[in-house]
Parts: sequence; C-alpha cells; structure tokens
Amino acid sequence: MQFIDLKTQYLAYQAEIDAAMKDVVDTVRFINGPWIGDLERDLAAFVGVKHAIGVSSGTDALLALLMSWGIGPGDEVITTAFTFIATAEVIALVGAKPVFVDIEPDTLNIDPVKVEAAITPNTKLILPVSLYGQCADYVALNAIGAKYGIPVLEDACQSLGSSFQGKRSCALTEAAATSFFPAKPLGCFGDGGMVFTDNDELAEKVRQVKDHGQSARYQHGFLGINGRLDSIQAAVLGAKLPHFQDEIDARQRIANRYIEGLQGHVQTPIIRAGNISVFAQFTVRVANRDAVQKVMGEHGVPTAVHYPIPLPHQPVFKAIRAKSGEAEPCFPESEKAAAEVMSLPMHPFLSEADQDKVVETLIQAVKGA
Repeated sequence: MQFIDLKTQYLAYQAEIDAAMKDVVDTVRFINGPWIGDLERDLAAFVGVKHAIGVSSGTDALLALLMSWGIGPGDEVITTAFTFIATAEVIALVGAKPVFVDIEPDTLNIDPVKVEAAITPNTKLILPVSLYGQCADYVALNAIGAKYGIPVLEDACQSLGSSFQGKRSCALTEAAATSFFPAKPLGCFGDGGMVFTDNDELAEKVRQVKDHGQSARYQHGFLGINGRLDSIQAAVLGAKLPHFQDEIDARQRIANRYIEGLQGHVQTPIIRAGNISVFAQFTVRVANRDAVQKVMGEHGVPTAVHYPIPLPHQPVFKAIRAKSGEAEPCFPESEKAAAEVMSLPMHPFLSEADQDKVVETLIQAVKGA
C-alpha cells in the first residue's frame, strides 16, 4: 500500500505527461519556455486572480514575496507555531523575526485571536498556513490585517484546490504562495511553486525578484534569487491540471469515507462550514501514537507525522532565542497536536479495499494501544 501513489497517477496520465515532456526536450527550451506562461495563465484562471508567477519551489514563492515587500531586519512576521519549517525559515532568511502564535484546537490552523494579540509596531506581515489542505479563517485574518494596515499572505503550499466561503485558496489574501512538490495535491516531477496576486505592482516585483532582480536583460535594480520554474516541471503540471478537479472530488469522497468509518474511534479532521479541504493530508489525532504507528506498520499500513515538533521548539529557533535572551515560549495547542497527529494514506487513487484495511487496522490499533 502506498501512502501517496504517484506511480498510479503517472500511469493514468502517461500519454499526456510523456508528450508534454517530449515537447520540451524536442524544442530544448528548458528555461523560460512557453509552458510556463501557459501554466501561469491557466492557474490564474483556476484560482481566480490576475497574476500567477511560476517559481522554483513553494519556499521560494514565500521568499520572493517577502523580498518583494522589503521585509527585513527589525521587522516582525506573525505566523503559526505548527507547520513545516519553510514558512518560518523564509522569515528568518530575510533577517526578520518570526513571531509564533498558537493554533485553534479543532482545525489546527492559526488562531486569529492570538494573531491580533501578537501585533506590535514592528509587525509587517501576517503569514497564516492553510494546514493539511483546509483554509484558515481568512475573514478574521483579513479583518485584522485591514485594521492594522498589515498585509496577509496565505501559505497555500498544502491547499491549492481548496476553497473558503466560495473562493479558491490562493485568491483570499493580498498574495499567496503554493508548492508543486511531487506529494502535493497538484505536484510536478521535482520542485516547483507559484505566487498568486491581484496586485500588479507586487506581481512585477516578484517576477524580477525570482529572476535575479532583473528588469531587463542584464539590468539588475536590486538583489534577487534564481527562483525560476523550469519548463519540464511546467509541462508536467500543464498535463496534470485538466485532471485536477476530478482528483479534488476524489479526495472529498475518500475523506468522507474515512470520516464515516473512523467515527467514534479517533478524532478525524474537522472541516469548518463553508470550507472545502483538498486533504493534502488526512490527519487524525490519537493517543499513544508510537504504539499505534507500530501496529499499523506491522500490518503494512504506512503512516506519517506532520509535524512532530512545533516550530518554536526546533533547535534553530531555540538558538536564535538564546542569542536574544528570550524565554522559552509555550504553545499548548501546538504541543498537544504535535504529540497526537498521524496522517493516513491519502491520494485520489486509493482503492476502497485499501481504505477499508486502513480503517480496520487503525481501529484495532487504537483499541490495543
């Protein structure tokens, strides 16, 4: 059984993917080929924004936006304590201070009440994550941003394809960043990412930042990065995109079947009214996780933990705090989640037979743990 079955997906679309990749190779337009512009156009239309800018990874999408906004030393960026390190890593890389806040106990997304409490005169950005494929509360978060004149950036690296109150993820804030890492809901065959915005000026700045700060050939007005999306990855994504909505629908069916089968046995994802999650992960919460995972593994059922250590407790951020003499913070909801979360196999090609095995094995494992 596969945790994420990329091979079956490839075989399903093999003719289209192979043809797209062959087209790139035949024309040898590996950098800045037309497939990038086509993908940007199609994904901007899919999301519902004016601008989509292809970049080399989800991390670089976040980094390019922070650089475009001029965020740097002395600035603070509020973000969640419970996510993958890239979200906070880019804040530190530009010299700003990540200000971590705790999460909601049900959705595990950033808590807007705690966001507002963390705002200071140095706050320059609010950076929520739409965790596990469900959008955070952008009504509340955007209202806070508007109240204090602070932009909100959606880290949508797990949520492309989801929606919030009728609008797509990546169209909910001043700008958004997503990832095309192979395991993402829409993944390429390597690293890739994209920036989304309706802001013309910001879009142009991002286009320059991701190409060495270049406004015209060999004209560099500021420092940028080598953050281009390459043609092969854009071509693969372009071949996959026509199937994406069907895959999102399949993820809904599979998630609903998980929720029905596991009801009363473990805590399943809580999806807020008005939200459609893309279920980048299907993450349950269990006590005695190590024992449960051991039993699952013995029965051939793969599991994963996203994420076992809250970001403020990662060694790199502990070291940064130690240099400034800051006290060790406490994030009770993030710490509790980190000890309990466990992700189950989730992909659009998961068979009912395999899913039944996952459900049955998990129920038995929880009973015996």
